[in-house]
Amino acid sequence: MKKIIPVLCAAALFASCGGEQKTDIVQQNFDSAAAQLKLAIHTVDSIVAARPDSLVAAQGDYPKVFPRSIRKNGSLFLISSKDWTSGFFPGSLWYMYEYTGDTLWKKEAERFTALLEREQFNTKTHDIGFMINDSYGNGYRLTGNPAYKNVIIQAAQTLTGRFNPNVGCILSWNPRRGWQYPVIIDNMMNLELLMNAARLTGNSTFFRVAVSHADTTMKNHFRSDYSTYHVIDYDSLSGKVLHRNTHQGYADASSWARGQAWGLYGYTAMYRETGYPRYLEQAEKIAERIHTFANMPEDLIPYWDFDAPNIPNEPRDVSAATIMASALYELSTLTGTKGPQYKAWADQIIENLTANYLAPLGTNYGFLLLHSVGNLPSDSEVDTPLNYADYYFLEALLRKQNCEK
Repeated sequence: MKKIIPVLCAAALFASCGGEQKTDIVQQNFDSAAAQLKLAIHTVDSIVAARPDSLVAAQGDYPKVFPRSIRKNGSLFLISSKDWTSGFFPGSLWYMYEYTGDTLWKKEAERFTALLEREQFNTKTHDIGFMINDSYGNGYRLTGNPAYKNVIIQAAQTLTGRFNPNVGCILSWNPRRGWQYPVIIDNMMNLELLMNAARLTGNSTFFRVAVSHADTTMKNHFRSDYSTYHVIDYDSLSGKVLHRNTHQGYADASSWARGQAWGLYGYTAMYRETGYPRYLEQAEKIAERIHTFANMPEDLIPYWDFDAPNIPNEPRDVSAATIMASALYELSTLTGTKGPQYKAWADQIIENLTANYLAPLGTNYGFLLLHSVGNLPSDSEVDTPLNYADYYFLEALLRKQNCEK
């Protein structure tokens, strides 16, 4: 694997550090993102205006207005607020507002965020954290809108309803495929919503649920080398582990790239929120494992699974790379001597994404990045843009910028 020369600066979204000024790549990407996201908004509005009836079918009265990806036939895949990825598009618009200060982006972010309001009561999914924290959470952070605060708190209350104290985790999927109480590594990403609500309310229940979930996941999801299983199935009464499986990875014993990224990001965020050293240690171990996988490419844009059988002839997953980069920038501010190394890895990811994975301006319905993988075993969203790849790309750029001020 290509060795990385560390630079002397760490990064985070809401913190800064002294060091070399290197903001050109941030400016370049946000300028491109502005053009692309304006195209995305125009495309969505044109579709809604031209074919409103088609946007209601299949999901009741939930209109399909959020860009998610591009279908195999080349058409734009629009989803409703009930989809787990619905919060990412408004979240990207909030990041545009954060970077530019342009009220155009604030207005559009508010418009698309409002369409998610009903999801604060959605008891059928653990992904309410993705839906609400990325949209209303960013909106409240940037505007202080009290109505947004209320939505965040209610969403957190709804999410805690999926917590089982016997297991110590929040239920991911309702029982299926022979699983009794499946918990996926992705669920670490919904804990920020609970921690956000704990700060806003002083209600320690949100805090305790998040910590219990993180501790139980740390105990049961990770192998001795800090690679992660995708799905852990529990006995809902005893809390005993019944199965260790995958759903989106190559095999039960393989290392699904985005799963590794979710783990890195989740424990980095939990250390930021709690200050518990065990979470920092976990995040650092995951980061080291990601970087030392034998099949990690030199450009640090991983294959969809680190153990996929046909590497190097396997699809890359840009979404995993953007999540890793964003987490590494933040982790670099929370650790000691390892910070410059994590920053250097994140910089290399961003530089290579910018050089080789950007969608050409005016194409791909306004998506920013190409070559992500959603669920390859199900032949779903393979080698296509994904809205969450774009969201974490913009977040990573903001974290980089705040380092290099």
